[in-house]
Amino acid sequence: MPQRKTRREFLKSMAVAAASASVLAPISARRSLAQGRAGASAPPNVLLIMTDDQGWGDIRSHGNALINTPVADRLASEGARFERFFVSPVCAPTRASLLTGRYHLRTGTHGVTRGYETMRSEESTVAEALKQAGYATGCFGKWHNGAHYPHHPKGQGFDEFLGFCAGHWNNYFDTTLDHNGTPVKTKGFISDVLTDAACQFIKANRHRPFFCYVPYNAPHGPFQVPDKYFDKYKAHGLEDKLACIYGMCENLDDNMGRLLRCLDEWKLRDNTIVLFLTDNGPNSDRFNGGMKGRKGSVDEGGVRVPLFVRWPGRIEPGTQIPQISAHVDLFATILALCAVPVPATLPQDGISLAPLLKGDARDWPDRRLFTFRSPGGNAENMLGAVRTQRWRAVKGRRGWRLYDMIADPGQTRDLAEAEPETLASLRQAYEEKVREVTKAGFDSIPTHVGYRDWPVVTLPGHEAFLEPRPRQGISYRGASGWANDWITNWTDTQSYAWWPLKVVEPGRFEVAVLYTCAKEHLGTRLRVDVAGQSAEATVDKAHDPEPIPSPDRVPRGEVYEKVWAELKVGTLALAPTTTRLVLRAREIPTGQACDIKGVRLRRIA
Repeated sequence: MPQRKTRREFLKSMAVAAASASVLAPISARRSLAQGRAGASAPPNVLLIMTDDQGWGDIRSHGNALINTPVADRLASEGARFERFFVSPVCAPTRASLLTGRYHLRTGTHGVTRGYETMRSEESTVAEALKQAGYATGCFGKWHNGAHYPHHPKGQGFDEFLGFCAGHWNNYFDTTLDHNGTPVKTKGFISDVLTDAACQFIKANRHRPFFCYVPYNAPHGPFQVPDKYFDKYKAHGLEDKLACIYGMCENLDDNMGRLLRCLDEWKLRDNTIVLFLTDNGPNSDRFNGGMKGRKGSVDEGGVRVPLFVRWPGRIEPGTQIPQISAHVDLFATILALCAVPVPATLPQDGISLAPLLKGDARDWPDRRLFTFRSPGGNAENMLGAVRTQRWRAVKGRRGWRLYDMIADPGQTRDLAEAEPETLASLRQAYEEKVREVTKAGFDSIPTHVGYRDWPVVTLPGHEAFLEPRPRQGISYRGASGWANDWITNWTDTQSYAWWPLKVVEPGRFEVAVLYTCAKEHLGTRLRVDVAGQSAEATVDKAHDPEPIPSPDRVPRGEVYEKVWAELKVGTLALAPTTTRLVLRAREIPTGQACDIKGVRLRRIA
């Protein structure tokens, strides 16, 4: 893979003392870091499993009698269960914080589409830290922190990747996935396919330490699941959507069981740290332990999720941890458990949870954990919350609220007027933290092109910015331009689409547009402009296929998948620069331009 040109010197200054102070020792005989590293035991492996839109209540042992999750329940009983663990309200922000140990707004990630999900390439990930320490690193599932190198998993510390980089995928059966930057056709249900790949990675690296990150994309929509799971929950009288969601969760549980059996098969169980969590609250109104809020909410139910950690012989089975903790803590925790020194990173927000895991919480502080909700980037009116062991202060659309989470875990009584000093203190802390974590701003992170080892870059329609604003004469297929969307309703030649672009190395590029067009709308003249150069072509071949059939259990809110035609527009010679790629419709003779899936740049010289 190409070398990343904007990376600061990584892992040169090691905070060894910080790491060694929090490393777990065996339950039977606590050993120092030096003894552990010098001894015969190999460095531990790490299996990090995260599901997408599975809420705290989608676990049977959390009180949900309607769902079956025996593997997750057993995993919790065999290690530690965190009772108050928090993430972000939506997908990409949680992933950025999990991987870096930093609040997502520091990393450039502030939304879930339009490139707002992209994490800056100078961020240090836990995969990079472990890779530098000699670990094999693999990611299998939904990335959602940047689709283009160096923001792709291959540029953020992972040796191996199979999955997709957008916020959701269109079809879960027999789909095409990204394998190390190349599209590959897969066979079977997506969660099963990802598990197969993760097991192959574990097998291939069983003789060396590995970090296996499995961010499954279920039960995020569209709602598709094999019949045996759907039929089981329908037989219990559940409506279609809930039956599908619970079926997807049980399929995930089965796949978690396969991963654990893989560890058993290769005699890796005792030396593998297994972590399981989910990325936000539930994606529908369903059982969530009586908490207020769901996915997208800054209330407790939108951000409190399971975290189970198992390490046989090192973490006492049945451990319950009541202290609050968050996704930003897992970077430091994983490195501490692996006795890998914490690298010199950008400012960290998390702390190692290793003392809690070994039962040493005598001097554990009461912390303030922060939640931010800023789709599109807006520091002025950002929704959010502050959580302490007792309090949750919530900044909503109608102002601040305050809840005593010990006396009132369901957030039924607002104590803002009764506890003005407490609220004022938490509000001040929140406002100071917002100013701190947004110092780098919300400027769009440009897509990089020009790497010789990454010669093809596709700028998807959902990452485009449409002008003028408010949009007239052009739109996305959906209202918000979610992942996999496209540009449509293009009727005005004064309207256009653009993408932020960074040319990192000079070269000559073939430019193509991916499109569909009915016969009656042929004749659109398209022009691509980049840094003062242009290429034009006319859409003169009809291509108007029906959507690919999708086995959805309920109607989807997302777009359907299509096969797109390619129109070669021309070639451009580009020098290194930061600029925009602009797509214009110079002529729309029928009053309706073609639909645009994206613009593809292919390096040819």
